[in-house]
Amino acid sequence: MGFGLIKVVNKKMEFIQLNELQLNKLDNHYQKLKHIFERTIELIDTHHPDEIAIEAPFFGKNVQSMLKLGRAQGVAMAAGLSRDIPITEYEPKKIKMAITGNGNASKEQVAKMLQQLLGLKTLPKNLDSTDGLAAAVCHFFNSDKVVIGKSYTGWDAFVKQNESRVKKQ
Repeated sequence: MGFGLIKVVNKKMEFIQLNELQLNKLDNHYQKLKHIFERTIELIDTHHPDEIAIEAPFFGKNVQSMLKLGRAQGVAMAAGLSRDIPITEYEPKKIKMAITGNGNASKEQVAKMLQQLLGLKTLPKNLDSTDGLAAAVCHFFNSDKVVIGKSYTGWDAFVKQNESRVKKQ
């Protein structure tokens, strides 16, 4: 499972981190889910993100793989929600389109464009981490657009995202 972190300062992206969780060393699926949850909480508590963007589940031929992916995404989402962080999902094609202009771009094309956009010196061997970073960058590119029916995890999240609309007394 890959992840990437960016920071937005004056409407400009700054690269923070790019990595992936090593899950193949864990014995069973439940231990992997636990590791995903704990590591996501650790990242949240360290970096205090305002928002989380993830790749939405995509449809594949292998039902068991889909089930495992859905569980992993759900655990990561639960970690964010437990800290009242709003989550936005993006379809894989939308992420690729936002990064490269081509919804059918390869992982390598996405990684190379991220390298250019964020000034990364090198790319990781395994491109799962660039997938996570691509979701973050896609969210940045879509953040200035008007969202109809935007949802919040609660009043705290609404106030945090709409400070200019809240009267202070």
